[in-house]
Amino acid sequence: MTSGAASFARALSRDPAFAAVALGRSLQAAGVPVTPDRSASFVAAAALLGPASRDELYWTARLGFVTSRDQIPVFDAVFAAIVDGAADPAGDSRGDPNAPPPDRRAARAPAAGAAPGRGGAGGSVPTGPGRGRPGTRDVPVGLRASPAERLADVRLEELDDSELALVGRLLRALALATPPRRARRSRVSPRGEHLDVRATLRRSHRTGGDPVKRLNRRRRQHPRRLVALLDVSGSMAPYARAYMLLLEGAALGAHAETFVFATRLTRVTKALREGRARAALERAGTAAPDWAGGTRLGEALRSFNDHFGRRGMARDAVVVVFSDGWERGDPSLLGREMQRLARLAYRIVWVNPRVAARGFSPATGGMAAALPYVDDLVSGHSLAALDAVVDAIGRHR
Repeated sequence: MTSGAASFARALSRDPAFAAVALGRSLQAAGVPVTPDRSASFVAAAALLGPASRDELYWTARLGFVTSRDQIPVFDAVFAAIVDGAADPAGDSRGDPNAPPPDRRAARAPAAGAAPGRGGAGGSVPTGPGRGRPGTRDVPVGLRASPAERLADVRLEELDDSELALVGRLLRALALATPPRRARRSRVSPRGEHLDVRATLRRSHRTGGDPVKRLNRRRRQHPRRLVALLDVSGSMAPYARAYMLLLEGAALGAHAETFVFATRLTRVTKALREGRARAALERAGTAAPDWAGGTRLGEALRSFNDHFGRRGMARDAVVVVFSDGWERGDPSLLGREMQRLARLAYRIVWVNPRVAARGFSPATGGMAAALPYVDDLVSGHSLAALDAVVDAIGRHR
């Protein structure tokens, strides 16, 4: 065992919590997501195994802190920096001792002007006993953002098929949860709002007719229905494919009802509940013969209100409209139908990807007619902007 490894092993035996926190903070500063649970796992493993050599110490720390393969180069650099000054962390335990050193392509110098540590293009880990003092040296550690993080702020219309496939899992996993509503039925609850007279009297038979313990009841709560109306006209077609992935997850998780429209309204809930994005998109395109056609918002909303909304689907529900508001028909019709919908729905959220554009102003056309009846107007133009959509759907009045 090297002198650095022996020193770290002694520190680990004397104060395991301090040694684990010191190593964990260095790894976290280099970009490895270290949690208190990982540090506790390292301390427990060290107490159980009692590492007596450098290799045993390396593998104990690696088992405790590393959770994925892409973290190994960063962990190797940090461990070598702290223990023995950038020597091979694995020693001869990886195979032939005469083999060349491990591939360090993932470790690179930090970009010019980038701050070291988390969040920059690269970082460095100070080595030696005097961290940050003259005479010490830095081990460059490369920090690379995941593809989803790099694409988070890219507009959804600019994603190609391969990039959309990368963020598709995140789109499906976005939890679209509506606020709860109070049901008519109630249940027994220790913190109930009303006294359950019948249950209290029944319970009093055990105590000679004296109601020693009062039983209360509370109204049940259920999530509100989520209804999505997606514009698939030509101006919205680049966004529709990403929004369909989002609504596929909502159809499976939140049991959302989904409709697409351009010049007519088409229900695609069954297609989205199949659980496969490609099949859902193909079925939606087949079910909607006017996919990527013109936009008649007012007529589509009138069809929804007449056949679905007033029959109970929109009553006390959260209705989300995905559209840029470009109306080919009469904007006054859209205003009247939005007024009808507002009387039925709990809240109306309008997702317009053009909101994020510079100089946007909903002053004319369909957007101006619909805006007085919209509770939240959000952009949803990128993966990061969809967080505002999730918040708007789950918001109370």
